[in-house]
Amino acid sequence: MTLVAFDSGRYRRRKLFGRLAFASTALCAAGVLSALFFILGYLWVHGISSLNWDFFTKLPKPVGETGGGMANALVGSAELLCMAGLFGLPMGVFAGIYLSEYGHNRFGAVVRYTTDILNGVPSIVVGIFAYTLFVLPMRKFTALAGGAALGAMMIPIAVRTTEEFMNLVPISVREAAYALGIPRWKTVVFIVIPTAMRGIVTGIMLDFARVAGETAPLLFTAFGNRYWSRGILEPTSSLPVMIYTYAISPYEDWHRQAWAAGLVLLTLVLVMGVLARFAVRRPATV
Repeated sequence: MTLVAFDSGRYRRRKLFGRLAFASTALCAAGVLSALFFILGYLWVHGISSLNWDFFTKLPKPVGETGGGMANALVGSAELLCMAGLFGLPMGVFAGIYLSEYGHNRFGAVVRYTTDILNGVPSIVVGIFAYTLFVLPMRKFTALAGGAALGAMMIPIAVRTTEEFMNLVPISVREAAYALGIPRWKTVVFIVIPTAMRGIVTGIMLDFARVAGETAPLLFTAFGNRYWSRGILEPTSSLPVMIYTYAISPYEDWHRQAWAAGLVLLTLVLVMGVLARFAVRRPATV
């Protein structure tokens, strides 16, 4: 048996390199956290003074008058997100289920590749597409067009997250159902999907958080409205568009309200992200 001589110099170099690698990764992680807390702190400092009850309950004031709020934008954003979910989530979730359970073929590979391409399409291109498909034929901006644009952006994310969480269900669960003589479609509907439901809901929440702050598609579709929306076939306001409009205006009061709206929007996105992370970390029951 040959004994290898201990090289203390080489050991010290490897230990030094290990410490440098750990320090560099820790520094990068601290940089990411610092960026997040800097953005939150900056929004808090500039926007907290304009956050009051009027901000959540009143309409915007006319140009030149101070005060008012963004109640119409809050309601409009909720309306647009609901319509986006109706447009995008059923198609995305069912497509993800198909890819997980039946898509292990050439057609499934094409669908996955197409989904990845759609996920990389710039949001402004989606907005132009929805503008051509909805706004031009109807000759007006509508909340329906805005919901369709956001829904199209939700589809690829819903597809991939649903497929991934369905794939996390152990194959032994499916095999146990097959051994009991349960048909495949019943296994998928009554066993696999309920088992993966917590992860699917987590993906849906992350999907909503992804599109909640999109501005470019809404500029081409829902556009904006300084009053309450009169229906899905009329223009409607939204927080991202209001932030953009107020931020580029020459009025100081509008700037303060834009900071407040940014703080509210980022807080909502963070809350949805935290809830999604909490849901996915809880142990699922089979």
